[in-house]
Amino acid sequence: MASGQEPSMDQPRGPEAGESAYAAMTAKAGALVPRLRERAARTEELRHLPPETEKDLHDAGLFRMLQPKRVGGAELDYVALVDCAELLGRADASVAWNFANLASHHWMLGMFEQKAQDLVWGRDPDALIASSFIFPAGRARKVGGGYRLHGSWPFSSGVASSEWNMLASVVYSDDEADGIEYRIFLLPKGDYKVLDTWNVAGLRGTGSCDVEVRDAFVPDYMTVAVGELAGGPTPGSRVNPNPSYTLPVFSLFPYVLSGVALGNAQACLDDYAEVARHRLSTYNRAKLSDFQSTQIKIAEASAKIDAARLIMRSACIDAMDDARRGHVPNMASKTRYRRDGAFSVNLCTEAVSMLFAASGARGLFTTGVLQRQFRDAHAINSHLAFNFDAAGTNYGRVALGLPSENLTL
Repeated sequence: MASGQEPSMDQPRGPEAGESAYAAMTAKAGALVPRLRERAARTEELRHLPPETEKDLHDAGLFRMLQPKRVGGAELDYVALVDCAELLGRADASVAWNFANLASHHWMLGMFEQKAQDLVWGRDPDALIASSFIFPAGRARKVGGGYRLHGSWPFSSGVASSEWNMLASVVYSDDEADGIEYRIFLLPKGDYKVLDTWNVAGLRGTGSCDVEVRDAFVPDYMTVAVGELAGGPTPGSRVNPNPSYTLPVFSLFPYVLSGVALGNAQACLDDYAEVARHRLSTYNRAKLSDFQSTQIKIAEASAKIDAARLIMRSACIDAMDDARRGHVPNMASKTRYRRDGAFSVNLCTEAVSMLFAASGARGLFTTGVLQRQFRDAHAINSHLAFNFDAAGTNYGRVALGLPSENLTL
């Protein structure tokens, strides 16, 4: 929503908005908002997405929006992930969170070796792929033809509906001189166990359960080193020449999910403004819309949300422009992406918190959406990618000429 305009369901606009594929995809996402909003309470009760919601996302092609065209995907620019997550987030942050996570894994699989891509998409191009990118949770060791993997990973969103899982692990060597390596492993459903651990206060409908692996063998071609995802050619970009498959994955990691916070905040603002137009004060029956404090809260919250949207989209568009030129961002740019991703989501959380406080006791009722938007905003902000202390510290280190402490960049 542009500053000074009425809250609306207008779709995001940008240099790519005129492209038919982009416009069609965002239109499909926007069209789902009313029904997803109606299901939000049930989604929370289930603690995972309802089957009809996943079907809606599949039927709209949203999960495959970043998948390579050679296997039937839409192969949209990276910014579409932020834009579609924002739209879905206006309905239900849990739905937007799982959509963004699962759609991004088709994009990441496009960077694996072709043999891995063909194995997954050859069986089913619609197959969902879950993940947990917490490297210390796993231990891997190189063996003939692949790796042995062991570990227990938390926060694997949408895992119950997924046929595959991308699990991050540290690879250890017997030779201490070799050090350790960060690597991502792609496993079929039969190689890991799902633990029903997701009982939480926010993002309740994401089904982000733990997964456990006990000494699984993972072939070489079903893995990719983090160093191969740092920007520039990847093992998969030979068959997927679109520049999006050369983007620096973990530098841009916050923008996989930042649109969820944006959509949730925009919905909170729209709902607050709609109520304030018609509600009378409980204390003196005055119209809330006549209160200067109400007007200021709407102005401040909308400014934070608009600024967040601009920051998120600009980062994604700039990164794609660099990739088209074959330019790999330097460490200063990579830490700036992480800084801005965290900062923009923090702005969204601040906006929601302010509106929740301004709503008074009415916001506490579980029959209303505001309490869920508040809980979801803080659940989103708890993700490590949005920890500004961590992102800001690393940005400051690099700006001062010190080495980055984030080994995935």
